[in-house]
Amino acid sequence: MTWSEMQPLLSQACWDTLYMVGWSTLIAVVGGLPLGILLVLTDRGGLLQNVAANKVIGQVVNIARSMPFIILMVALMNFTRTITGTTIGREAAIVPLAIGAIPFFARLVETAVREVDGGLVEAVQSMGGNTWTVVRRVLVPESLPSLISSATTTVVALIGYSAMAGTVGAGGLGDIAIRYGYQRFETGLMWITVAILAVVISVIQFAGDYAARRLHRRGGHSGAAPRLRLLKTGAPATAEAGATADVGKAL
Repeated sequence: MTWSEMQPLLSQACWDTLYMVGWSTLIAVVGGLPLGILLVLTDRGGLLQNVAANKVIGQVVNIARSMPFIILMVALMNFTRTITGTTIGREAAIVPLAIGAIPFFARLVETAVREVDGGLVEAVQSMGGNTWTVVRRVLVPESLPSLISSATTTVVALIGYSAMAGTVGAGGLGDIAIRYGYQRFETGLMWITVAILAVVISVIQFAGDYAARRLHRRGGHSGAAPRLRLLKTGAPATAEAGATADVGKAL
């Protein structure tokens, strides 16, 4: 197969892969972010402590994460047909991709949010902040660099999932590698596909790492943390008043 024959195939496959991964990532973030925060809030000692609900949600997340993606695609075929009207093509692939990514991202969000200094939460509560204020003003902003890294990891995983989706007619680079590289013995095309996937993943990983580092340097773990440490070590009253005022301004 010549390059002039490969080029339109690869161009369409790249677009299909980015389309599937882009929409799946958006849905995973919208669904996984609140789910991960809820796992933290409902845990023992959390702001919305409900151990029974936490265990149920956690178990559902664990079951969804443990299912191999290729099996998940088959299991969701009827549901996918109900949503999209078909079980093949890039639109159909978005359904299992998103459902598989939501619990994956939720666990990463949970880990990121648990790293937030509890002193910040206590300070906001002492100023009269409710649960929504704590989430909006403390948990999400303070864990933002880790959340960016988690989203990057999810995107990379989804690219791998989308390649597997190509085995059942979803399109994308995985479909090209299977139909042409494997079934038609077009080894050159297959290796070009592998190279494109490697480059795409490297670029996404670099961009995610760069964004996380920039946020961290600019205060992803905000300047409130050092001021709160003054409160813990029994600093003079002037320092304590200043720290409390700074937290009040954040609210």
